[in-house]
Amino acid sequence: MSVADVKKSAQDRMVKSLETLRGDLAKVRTGRAHVGILDSVMVDYYGNPTALNQVANLTLVDARTIGVQPFEKKMAATIEKAIRDADLGLNPAAQGDMIRVPTPALTEERRKEMVKLVKSEGEDAKVAVRNIRRDANEGLKKLVKDKAISEDDERRGTDDIQKLTDKAIVDIDKMLAEKEKEVLTV
Repeated sequence: MSVADVKKSAQDRMVKSLETLRGDLAKVRTGRAHVGILDSVMVDYYGNPTALNQVANLTLVDARTIGVQPFEKKMAATIEKAIRDADLGLNPAAQGDMIRVPTPALTEERRKEMVKLVKSEGEDAKVAVRNIRRDANEGLKKLVKDKAISEDDERRGTDDIQKLTDKAIVDIDKMLAEKEKEVLTV
């Protein structure tokens, strides 16, 4: 294992942390409807918990309504129940073979709660990035101890890993600022 391997591994893990944060932020509800809200909904499909998007087609009917079109007509009631039980604050209504899921407007208080949630997700991502930095630095120290690299190489590697960490933290802050603005926009 070399300094380059340690840096590459740390960089890959940081990129994965950023992607995870991006996915988590997509699930946070803003004032507008988006089908990502329903990503966590699992439907009982013949005894197996199955993701909603595997048993129905999800579309946006308008800015505040999501349309759920089950692939099988008899699944409509099960899907409706799953959405209601998912604790998302949504109240689906069946219209023929289509289920309409209106998203209620967010109150000011709820928007502030969402901003707190966004900041919490961001803090978790920053902690993950810092843990990756710590692991990479420990890996470099181990290489020095095993006499695989010099102390100068370790110092340069540590500086490079710190630069990767700083860039990842800046990226996280940018994502949080964008999401916060999106949540607070009425």
